[in-house]
Amino acid sequence: MKYVIIGGDAAGMSAAMQIIRKDKQADVTVLEKGGIYSYGQCGLPYVVGGVIESTDRLIARTVDTFRHKYNIDAKVYCEVKQVDVKKKTVSGMNTLTNEPFTFSYDRLLVASGASPNVPSWKGATTENVHLLKTIPDAERILASLDEKVKDVTIIGGGYIGLEAAENFKRTGRHVRIIQRSEHVAGMLDEEMAMYIHEEAEKQGIELILKENVIEIIGKDKAEKVITDKHEYKTDFILVSVGIRPNTGFLMDTGVKMLKNGAVIVNEFLESFIPDLYAAGDCATHYHLVKKEPAYIPLGTTANKQGRIAGMNMSGSRRAFKGVTGTSVLKFMDLSIATTGLSEKEAKTLQLPYDCVHTTTKNKSGYYPDAAPLHLKIVYRKDNGLLLGGQILGIEGADKRIDVLSTAIFNEMTIADLEDLDLCYSPPFNSVWDPLQQAARRAK
Repeated sequence: MKYVIIGGDAAGMSAAMQIIRKDKQADVTVLEKGGIYSYGQCGLPYVVGGVIESTDRLIARTVDTFRHKYNIDAKVYCEVKQVDVKKKTVSGMNTLTNEPFTFSYDRLLVASGASPNVPSWKGATTENVHLLKTIPDAERILASLDEKVKDVTIIGGGYIGLEAAENFKRTGRHVRIIQRSEHVAGMLDEEMAMYIHEEAEKQGIELILKENVIEIIGKDKAEKVITDKHEYKTDFILVSVGIRPNTGFLMDTGVKMLKNGAVIVNEFLESFIPDLYAAGDCATHYHLVKKEPAYIPLGTTANKQGRIAGMNMSGSRRAFKGVTGTSVLKFMDLSIATTGLSEKEAKTLQLPYDCVHTTTKNKSGYYPDAAPLHLKIVYRKDNGLLLGGQILGIEGADKRIDVLSTAIFNEMTIADLEDLDLCYSPPFNSVWDPLQQAARRAK
């Protein structure tokens, strides 16, 4: 059985490892566009900030490890240009040698990931305008951060934008975030995002809200960011305005995709083309609350989908249950966690919802370092079914969001939260966990 995998990172290599374990005669070829396999993209901002000493620390397994230890034909700098689903071939070009290649397959996994959006602003390709998605991106940033770079502008206040802001601030530079909407962290409802705004002000990070970037000005290097309202002098620009699936090579294949290009897959990670699977940031992710395919590109999901795709490709039959969209990020002293639907999503879906919003302590209130924990839980008002939640605080948000995600996964109600047997000791919790305190306030 010939297996071809497009993409050598989280989803692709999780699948490859399952295939070689399940099918001892497997012939596995992986086509990676870059030169690095299996690394932790989520660690890149922390390399920039010096928390992680080197990009080498992010590499889980090297190309040589896959080739020599696991007998996987791990190819590098192989950019796929075309898939012929009738002939079952994958074709493209080696970007180092300019040599064309074609590989036949019995089963194909598209795990090509996603790339950052690059807006068509004038000046967007100037030398000191950067992206942060790959190890080479991080290394270019590190090489350009000399003592002359005192002012950093980040365009976009999502996950990467906020994490990057923290890490640039850690290096002692002035940092501003330009966000076109009314608040950063678009996955949060506005009143919860205000806690991030307060943290930014406390830490001296400048937030520019409700302004659209229209141009970047500079001769050899970018010197100013021009918005529809003001202009800002700067020494360095990071653009972080979302990502798009790398699926252009599938456009003429008949593969069904969302409008953004994500491959639509079933619970077994199969596309609607025989023997063609997709997983990770280039595929859809079934949303357990919305009950429909969604696009929520997260590293956790990519690894799970890749593993399950590999099982299904090699003869096992296992379904991917779906996601609740659980995530957490750190911004300065604040932990920001979310799962399920926000209130604005529930409203858009026209669900009969209600919310409870409370601030309590992350441990027993009399314990010396007890700190505020802000919670918002969204639930159906007709039957109490949990829909989602957002939790922010200095400590403890991660634990509670995982409990809430598990409750949503198991279709529990907000009243059910009160019945959970959660641990208690003053250094860790109150006798009533913050989630339970919030649940008791529900109508």
